[in-house]
Amino acid sequence: MPFLTALVPSERACRERGRRHKTLLDVGRQMALQARRWLPGRDLVLVGDSAFSALLFLDALRRGGVTAITRLRLDAALYDPAPPRLPGTIGRPRKTGARRPTLSKILTEPATIWQQVSVPGWYGTGERRIEITSASAVWHHSGLPVVPVRWVLIRDPENHFQPLALLCTDPARDPTQIVTCLILS
Repeated sequence: MPFLTALVPSERACRERGRRHKTLLDVGRQMALQARRWLPGRDLVLVGDSAFSALLFLDALRRGGVTAITRLRLDAALYDPAPPRLPGTIGRPRKTGARRPTLSKILTEPATIWQQVSVPGWYGTGERRIEITSASAVWHHSGLPVVPVRWVLIRDPENHFQPLALLCTDPARDPTQIVTCLILS
């Protein structure tokens, strides 16, 4: 339920007024973490578009106890979690395991197992049957934090819309619930 809003002036507007510019992600992070402080015992889920699909932002929310659901690029670099470190191993610990195939490859792979689900209220058009596949992984980019995610790949069997990918920072969350949260928001 939307309950908190904030204006995010442009960089130019801030410069003209002599104020420090805060990006959309800075303001979004502050608002989500403030809501977490106000509602400490509640399950807090932030649903956003692909502008909120940034590793630093997602990591800050995850560490703050806020679940984020956003769109994910089909070519995102997803990995297996890092293998356990063996005793006596020298050097820096690994951050990730093996690289996984991209979601665009999984989309075209004949061996991909798809599950049919009905989603009520599909963008205001009523119930829609879609096909989804999902798994957990870690999302990583060099120099940025490793974020464990559950990704969900969606395709329309009737080809009314292009396939899309979602991510959720709670790897244990049900894929159908992730899709429903995004569609109903």
